[in-house]
Amino acid sequence: MTVTSELSDTLSVAALRWEEVALRTGPADRARAEEGVRLAYRLGGLAEPERIIWAASPAEGAVIAAKLAANRGGGEQDGPGGDPGERAAEFDAGRCVRDQVRTRPWERARADALARLGAEGWPLAWSLTGGALWDEVNRLVTRIRGGIAASAGSEEAGALLRASTLDAVLGQHDAPWLSLFDALGAPEVEGLVRVAESAGWWWPFERVALLCERPAELHRDDAGRPHRAEGAALSFPDGFALHAWHGMPVPADFGASMTGLTPARIRAEENAELRRVMLEHFGYDRYLAESGATPTHRDETGVLWRIDLPDDEAVAMVEVVNSTAEPDGTFRTYWLRVPPWTRTAREGVAWTFGQTEKDYRPLKET
Repeated sequence: MTVTSELSDTLSVAALRWEEVALRTGPADRARAEEGVRLAYRLGGLAEPERIIWAASPAEGAVIAAKLAANRGGGEQDGPGGDPGERAAEFDAGRCVRDQVRTRPWERARADALARLGAEGWPLAWSLTGGALWDEVNRLVTRIRGGIAASAGSEEAGALLRASTLDAVLGQHDAPWLSLFDALGAPEVEGLVRVAESAGWWWPFERVALLCERPAELHRDDAGRPHRAEGAALSFPDGFALHAWHGMPVPADFGASMTGLTPARIRAEENAELRRVMLEHFGYDRYLAESGATPTHRDETGVLWRIDLPDDEAVAMVEVVNSTAEPDGTFRTYWLRVPPWTRTAREGVAWTFGQTEKDYRPLKET
């Protein structure tokens, strides 16, 4: 079938709704999430779980899930009290049933969608839903998985917890695929939809379902990347948090340290990626002025500057002056980032126009 304008509108609306679901913060709707879990088990041909355990974050969930997976055949602890992680260590949850609960219904829904949309309609439908959400949501999932592994305390424990996250159903972060399935009314994934709308990640075992709270806070930049200058970019109720600067993982105190930057502090930073962020925040022109840098070349187009950095490629900048005066009669200065191999100012300016130094001959400068 072709993707009609009506279906296209439906898919676009679904993408917007599921983007909000993926980025939703605040306490889970536990009652509705648990209803969704039970429905997902039934739709997967399974008996409902005997017990549902809640964790405050995917990090805590990964720890509990690893204990549940390691304790197959263990005994059951009496009563629901105590720490959920400790209870999990003494309860036989059975095997992981992610295939029955998530993978197989997913495959059926995908096959039905492909049959309905056809080879031509499928790419368009995906581009309007999952394709529009994939990068943004997958970036969060990748950061959370990395943060869980980093919080483990050792490389071996980190690998174990990261592997545990691969058995999780991603709840709200399954939004890219669920946006398409939900828009097409796929009944196979109704349980998954209810959980995703109500909670975060979850792990399905034969006798136990382990659900996680949603983030308490999520801060992003204009490009949709996790970002916060002071404080965690992503945080959960139990204190598990991720710090990021325009999507790049940074130490917890990184944002606060940016207020007192100096050229010496930037040069002393051993992490090349963090050093680049510091430079961008500090300002290349300011760094050049305060570090006592000297130009490497000048001609009628501008001045070429070079910043040599330890264990990293050099930063080359061309300083150019706008030939058109501002209303107050001054001439604005611009800084152009150019490749580190640039030898002359003209070569750098030409590169910004996609030309070689030989071919760059502007008839008029503005």
